[in-house]
Amino acid sequence: MMSFPGDEEPPEKPREKEDGTDETRQQATAEESAGNVTTETSDRNVAVEAGDRDPVTDEPNRESETGQFEERKTGPNTHYENKSDNDPDEWVLFARDILTSILAVALLGGYIFMISGVWPPMVAVESGSMEPNLEINDLVFVMDNDRFHPSEAHEDTGIVTAEAGSETGYTNHGDYGDVIVFAPQGNENATPVIHRVMFWVEEDENWYDRADEAYIGNVDSCDEMTNCPAPNDGFVTKGDNNPTYDQTGNGEFDPVETEWVVGTAEYRVPGLGWLRLQFE
Repeated sequence: MMSFPGDEEPPEKPREKEDGTDETRQQATAEESAGNVTTETSDRNVAVEAGDRDPVTDEPNRESETGQFEERKTGPNTHYENKSDNDPDEWVLFARDILTSILAVALLGGYIFMISGVWPPMVAVESGSMEPNLEINDLVFVMDNDRFHPSEAHEDTGIVTAEAGSETGYTNHGDYGDVIVFAPQGNENATPVIHRVMFWVEEDENWYDRADEAYIGNVDSCDEMTNCPAPNDGFVTKGDNNPTYDQTGNGEFDPVETEWVVGTAEYRVPGLGWLRLQFE
């Protein structure tokens, strides 16, 4: 078979390695990208370890106890913030606040006690026997009657009677004479009484003539009165809102001996005693 020059097939060109150039280029790109990531991550870690400040918030980058950083969005920017669960510092601060509050209350109580000389230094009014001058739920500051001795006081008791107050102009809580807190019949376990001191009587004294007829009830002589003659030395007392003396009528109490007196009622805070009464 004859062949002609024009019929010959052209020689096949040698092939390049398939995708060889592309593989090389992709590998180089991947290595370059990995290098950049490593560099960026390393740079950030170096900045954190060096204690650099965040360029956006100007706050120091701090590593949490777990070594983890938490992202927090602040507008369009992001910075890293330390987050720690069960931070012991929070418990320390909480305990410190509690101890500080307890210490403040103890110091205040001690200061008030130093002034008053009585514990507790305040009592709550729970009846209306002293209205309108002392009302239910009032909190009353009590002073030891031996702390100060007004010139009008009876002898060395430190207590001014209404009888003496009417002559000198001495008043307390809206009327003449001191208002005292005392243990009824000297019983310290009983609820204290807060009433006004009217006058002083001596043991075996017939005090009928000294008494105000409006406060002794329907009696015409000492023999018809309870506690007359007086069974002991002491104060005759009365609630401002009560019709009779505490020592007449039903004869609730004997004349109040000096030893039974807790102190004199000095100041009152309206309504503040309500909370105290809830716990009694």
